[in-house]
Amino acid sequence: QVQLVESGGGLVQPGGSLRLSCAASGRTFSNYAMAWFRQAPGKEREFVAGISRSGRSSVEADSVKGRFTISRDNAKNTMYLQMNSLKPEDTAVYYCAANQAVLIQRAEGFYDYWGQGTQVTVSS
Repeated sequence: QVQLVESGGGLVQPGGSLRLSCAASGRTFSNYAMAWFRQAPGKEREFVAGISRSGRSSVEADSVKGRFTISRDNAKNTMYLQMNSLKPEDTAVYYCAANQAVLIQRAEGFYDYWGQGTQVTVSS
């Protein structure tokens, strides 16, 4: 079992920045590829960004490319999502997820473990 806990969400004005964290416990963190997903009200959960076990490879959704950066620190068992130039359409509950696949997966069905989510609201 892997336990995941997100933090860092909140209310921010358009154009602002936030950094989300996902703290993992229970198993060897570096054995898991990680990802961020988000779910806006009335919409399906969508892939935001994913990162490989080592952290050397990452991928972002087109909607956030150039604005969001995913990273991880295996020594601290923590993954991050740096979000810059935030837009109102980024408002959602953000979830971190873990799986043992070798390649970064965009489909949520590949992920075995999920956090409880953290709310991000972008509004003036």
